[in-house]
Amino acid sequence: MEREKFSSRLGFILISAGCAIGLGNVWRFPYITGKYGGAAFVLIYLFFLIVLGLPIMVMEFAVGRASQKSIATSFNVLEKKGSKWHIYRYFGMAGNYLLMMFYTTIGGWMLAYFVKMVKGDFTGLDTEGVSAAFGSLSTDMTQMIFWMVLIVVIGFAVCSMGLQKGVEKITKIMMVVLLALMVLLAVRSCTLEGASEGLKFYLLPDFGKLSEYKIQEVIFAAMGQAFFTLSLGIGALAIFGSYIGKEHKLTGEAVSITILDTMVALIAGLIIFPACSAFNVNPGEGPGLVFVTLPNVFNAMKGGRFWGALFFLFMSFAALSTIIAVFQNIISFAQDLWNWSVKKAALINGIAIFLLSLPCIFGMTILSDFTILGKDIMGFEDFLVSNNLLPLGSLVYLLFCVTRYGWGWENFLKEANTGEGISFPRKIKVYLTFILPVIVLYIFVQGYWSLFQSL
Repeated sequence: MEREKFSSRLGFILISAGCAIGLGNVWRFPYITGKYGGAAFVLIYLFFLIVLGLPIMVMEFAVGRASQKSIATSFNVLEKKGSKWHIYRYFGMAGNYLLMMFYTTIGGWMLAYFVKMVKGDFTGLDTEGVSAAFGSLSTDMTQMIFWMVLIVVIGFAVCSMGLQKGVEKITKIMMVVLLALMVLLAVRSCTLEGASEGLKFYLLPDFGKLSEYKIQEVIFAAMGQAFFTLSLGIGALAIFGSYIGKEHKLTGEAVSITILDTMVALIAGLIIFPACSAFNVNPGEGPGLVFVTLPNVFNAMKGGRFWGALFFLFMSFAALSTIIAVFQNIISFAQDLWNWSVKKAALINGIAIFLLSLPCIFGMTILSDFTILGKDIMGFEDFLVSNNLLPLGSLVYLLFCVTRYGWGWENFLKEANTGEGISFPRKIKVYLTFILPVIVLYIFVQGYWSLFQSL
């Protein structure tokens, strides 16, 4: 069966960026930027994005394009006879399912908040009322299951329509609307009275602020964000490499996707910091920022119901773009392994993801006292993906491409540099073989060190 291809290069770039652009760009990036000193931290983050994220992204695309397969069989196609690289496929596939086990619930929250904003459910509520509204959503099992199911159905319905007619067509529209909504919200936020303090904090580097923290802590936070923002290591990007032709070199494509991903993270800061400073609100951490702090900001803003609805529509698209990309990868496992049709793979995986998403919701409701390594179920699922499978998977792709025991440096270079555009630099082989693996291992070990310190 001939492999379906993207109808355009733009489709490939927008969908790969959609996979990388997730909720981490929108709530995690502004929060850690705020915590570690604003603009000075952004510069360190951008440096690590280029030296850590970009090379591994090119490698993942190269493995996908050369094999024309998903992570389920890509290593089998490219590895030397008798080697065991293909064993990683089980971990990579598990990473995709694990990510969706909690991401579908968070995506459901975004959709629920969009509907609540449109209906005006937050109008007239004080700070405690807004906080209580999130508390009631995140402890209501029936409501959370409803929104999670809706997200799963939308995601697999899009994927079941095929690559070009479903995934590419709908993700293109979503991404264009997402970028337009972000620019609109950023302009509104930056023109609020009192927004200038937030802008100054966000855009003017103050390296003195970095000294408030240990330098290794700041560097680790920048490395971690640069690394995790691109969804590397579980084959979520390799699959899109398998759908593109050989007209363009892969480094240029990876640069375009990284720029888009970074633009979204930076514009998210332009929405959040000026708005928080205009209404004298602290840009708090994680879910609190999006579900408690910002609804209060919109309540205080003229036309806030309208702007709030736009914000949560954009958040829903950010979540859905990642969910659809990962669902496409999950469907391709079944196609590559068992030769299933798209519709059969979508239906069976839709049921599987629904069942696998339930423990996360139970962990906030009927199993709220249950913890593993001091984390609730969602926290533990996130830890397995973010601190284990993403760094270790990236290390597998890296070593597979640079060592003679894997696919090999020359094979990788030939694939990456086929077509027109920016060439992958041959001169950085020493860095990629000896230094980058150590950095990735450091991120992995540091994640566990932080965990044990918190226990």
